[in-house]
Amino acid sequence: MTTIDRQQAFSGTKEAAPALKLDAARLAQYLAGQIGGFAGPLTVKQFKGGQSNPTYLLETPARRYVLRRKPPGKLLPSAHAVDREYRVIGALYAQGFPVAEPLCYCADESVAGTAFYVMDFADGRVFWEPQMAGSSPPERAAIYDSMNETIARLHSFDPAEIGLADFGKGENYVARQVERWSKQYRASETEKIEAMERLIDWLPKHIPPAGPARLVHGDYRLDNLIIAKDAPKVIAVLDWELSTLGDPLADFTYHLMAWHMPHSESAAGTASLVGHDLGALGIPSMADYVDDYVARTGLDPRPHLAVYLAYNFFRIAAILQGIIGRVRDGTATSEFAPAKAEMIRPLADKAWAFAQQH
Repeated sequence: MTTIDRQQAFSGTKEAAPALKLDAARLAQYLAGQIGGFAGPLTVKQFKGGQSNPTYLLETPARRYVLRRKPPGKLLPSAHAVDREYRVIGALYAQGFPVAEPLCYCADESVAGTAFYVMDFADGRVFWEPQMAGSSPPERAAIYDSMNETIARLHSFDPAEIGLADFGKGENYVARQVERWSKQYRASETEKIEAMERLIDWLPKHIPPAGPARLVHGDYRLDNLIIAKDAPKVIAVLDWELSTLGDPLADFTYHLMAWHMPHSESAAGTASLVGHDLGALGIPSMADYVDDYVARTGLDPRPHLAVYLAYNFFRIAAILQGIIGRVRDGTATSEFAPAKAEMIRPLADKAWAFAQQH
């Protein structure tokens, strides 16, 4: 199997698949009444990236926008909540946090087939690989520091003070996530994986003590960030579909998986720093990166790091299994989704290895 260039495979746009096409004329007519200054003609392309909620580039002569919608078809319960995504982006945009400006939300399914929202187009760079090929060591160091500073800032907000007191239950987040993803995994299970069976039993008995409830992103990683074109700085955090109130340490440790991610030779590959000379690249060690977050927030995952990593690898395995379930049910939106099946077992094995370190 050939190794793919994730940067090339996931960057840019494509013609939408027939099942995901939008009626550009109908959409333009609607948006003209919702967004100040909106004027067609409108062209619509689908972004190549974005596994879960189909995401589109909208171009008019004057401006570019981004539309995210629920996928059509049979969906897992509580998944694809674009209304929640729109709400959290609005709350954070008001705080000057780096997100794209939200412009309108539409629950009327007659416009685009499913609920959607439109936001501004954040014009910058997306790095699909954590080693950031083509960058310099100083730039990599600065971008990793900006990534760290951005999630530290996210976890510093008091949800009540930014209008999100009711955005989630907050308490018992990891326990509820383990229960949720165990159920989602079961709902989309296609084969028996021994490590997943063990984790479903082990994790509820080893939940770390909860810290303060904070706004959590749920899928924070380098390729969900837009970096300024001319500076090593995060200008927008994307993909808030899994955001809620919960344990900031579970959220932070999620993107630490890049330092331990099993390699995959296919398009299913989830980006990995394993095997790279981090010092030569200018990328911090995981220990140094964690220390920086602790210094910025006062929140410390280090006493329970192995459990958090076991939980996060289990969770990503369950999320990927959900994508395989959508392939089975005919609602997956990525041409790479079928190849993801082969990643689930290595992720589960990695999770179980961390569980045994505890």
